[in-house]
Amino acid sequence: MAKGNTAMEVGPDGVAIITIFNPPVNSLSIDVLQSLKVNFDEALRRNDVKAIVVTGAKGKFSGGFDISAFGEVQKGKTSGLKRGFVAVDVLTDTVDAARKPSVAAIDGLALGGGLEVAMACHARICTSNAQLGLPELQLGVIPGFGGTQRLPRLVGLSKALEMMLTSRPIKGSEAHDLGLVDAIVPASELLNTARSWALEILECRKPWVSSLYKTNKLEPLGEAREILKFAREQARKRAPNLSHPLVCIDVIEEGITSGPRAGLWKEADAFEQLLRSDTCKSLVHVFFSQRGTSKVPGVTDLGLSAKQIRKVAVIGGGLMGSGIATALILSNYSVILKEVNEKFLEAGIGRVKGNLKSRVKKGKMTQEKFEKTMTLLQGALDYESFRDVDMVIEAVIENVSLKQQIFTDLEKYCPSHCILASNTSTIDLNLIGEKTHSQDRIVGAHFFSPAHIMPLLEIVRTQKTSPQVIVDVLDVGKKIRKTPVVVENCTGFAVNRTFFPYTQAAMLLVEHGTNLYKIDKAIMNFGMPMGPFRLIDLVGFEVGVATAMQYIEHFPGRTYKSMVIPLMQEDKRAGEATRKGFYLYDDKRKASPDPELNKYIEKARELSGTSVDPKLANLPEKDIVEMVFFPVVNEACRVLAEGIVVKAADLDIAAIMGMGFPPYRGGILFWADMLGSKYINSRLEEWSKVYGEFFKPCAYMAEKAAKGAPLSSGHTEQVKSRL
Repeated sequence: MAKGNTAMEVGPDGVAIITIFNPPVNSLSIDVLQSLKVNFDEALRRNDVKAIVVTGAKGKFSGGFDISAFGEVQKGKTSGLKRGFVAVDVLTDTVDAARKPSVAAIDGLALGGGLEVAMACHARICTSNAQLGLPELQLGVIPGFGGTQRLPRLVGLSKALEMMLTSRPIKGSEAHDLGLVDAIVPASELLNTARSWALEILECRKPWVSSLYKTNKLEPLGEAREILKFAREQARKRAPNLSHPLVCIDVIEEGITSGPRAGLWKEADAFEQLLRSDTCKSLVHVFFSQRGTSKVPGVTDLGLSAKQIRKVAVIGGGLMGSGIATALILSNYSVILKEVNEKFLEAGIGRVKGNLKSRVKKGKMTQEKFEKTMTLLQGALDYESFRDVDMVIEAVIENVSLKQQIFTDLEKYCPSHCILASNTSTIDLNLIGEKTHSQDRIVGAHFFSPAHIMPLLEIVRTQKTSPQVIVDVLDVGKKIRKTPVVVENCTGFAVNRTFFPYTQAAMLLVEHGTNLYKIDKAIMNFGMPMGPFRLIDLVGFEVGVATAMQYIEHFPGRTYKSMVIPLMQEDKRAGEATRKGFYLYDDKRKASPDPELNKYIEKARELSGTSVDPKLANLPEKDIVEMVFFPVVNEACRVLAEGIVVKAADLDIAAIMGMGFPPYRGGILFWADMLGSKYINSRLEEWSKVYGEFFKPCAYMAEKAAKGAPLSSGHTEQVKSRL
């Protein structure tokens, strides 16, 4: 079997087994599909072949089309994916139209193009745990190998729309209930069952079905149009900035109204266009960047193996500590949760229990699994039970002396191999570990709230943190299903440091006359889950002020100091927790604008001597977005230049997973590069002349703009040379 190819073997029963072989997931490419066609043509010519079975090597049918080929097309290195070649020439006119029956034998993955190949066969046999789906919309494209036409005809329009628009795969057992597959068998019987099924089709004892022309699952035209109309409304509501879900619905409709062949050609045209869209480029960048965060030069290339972490202690049972403990026990780690007294410990364990009960309520966990998972958690009021732990994560309040005392105690009680981690979001790790002799095993494990839900884990290393510790924490991050990003030690680390100008820029705009609620609306329309003021309310004013003070202290020349929050705090406003912040909150925590807010803004203007700028009072949404985000881009450039992150793509993933930056924009620096360094630099220069140093472009930004170079370029090499 040649790698990246298919191979054919004809058995004594006259069934040709065509196997897709392209490790690790038998991904497809034009070459693989061309090879599939060559083997099919040969099987159809040969007199000793009665029927055909298509399968994948090593227990995986096919994970879909090789996404790296998308990047080649987008960079102009290849002309394209040959419009209609796969959907029409290979899968319709060769596989589907074959005069000999074909059966797909599916185990493991049948995703994207893999499922489209299977649907072109005349029957599908599957294992119960196989995963079948069309997740192409996650990459900004639509199914391009006939999936938009075949899936509705096999499972009905409503279910097909749901599977495509949500990109969620289904298990083999559900696929059988829907009619997507014809039988479920154990993996050991898969090939033999598929062979006999193919022969039974030939002998007319099983139906010979061309999925492209199947109509019994399709609703009548009027009803179909209503379903499609509803799907469009939902797609616009869910993703107002995205066009490809609507394109997918249009292509499905074309097949229903004008026939499946017309649908195939419309699908091919739409796929080629979407492949070159900014959305697809952004989502493909995110796809590869997310997989690249665990590759750290000078760490993961040293050949170190992760040591097994069995038992983890978490210090502090507040929202963060209980969330971290939840994430760990959900992944079968034994956890000790330590608190200072019985009352706090009970509350902490109660929070963990509440997190798990929420999963039971949503049907994500059985009662039996809940009870079993809770047995992995034990409480403690001292360090005696820490003598055999492999890792400790400190998650107490942001107090330097308290953290220093904890780390001094940990050094006494924990075994010498134990990793000592802090969940601090702002405090220098060198300061935390200053009084210990274990700096090589001190590391930051910065989770984002709520810790058991948010997908990002910032792993913070100091100059002294050993590579082995980083490898071990990367492994823990992977096992608790987080995306880890390794960053250097600095105030705010990567995410909070990059985004501190986000709320400060919004404050500057408000004090100069922009409507606060208009800012939040513009930022949400851009694609953020909430605006900066709604975010401050959620986090709480106390945390917001404490964090801001860190940045004012460490970066005094480029912060914007606003008096709005301190003035509001004087009136006992503290954000959502007190039901009064920048918004008012009802019993269900629903936010509504507060008409009293202007008095605090006017008072802040008086104190700072700021007057309303008519330009900013009538600022269009585009300018609001740029004035809020370009200072963030500017700080991201400093983070890059200082080597706080290894590569620009890591910062893009951190922005998406830590701050909710819209993934379809590719991340903070990828988005900035689409706009161009020259444009961003010129805007920042223009604003800095009017509104001060806060907007002044940093040296890295100015240098890239002068060359017209991308902000993300040339950085990885600089970092490598320093390592």
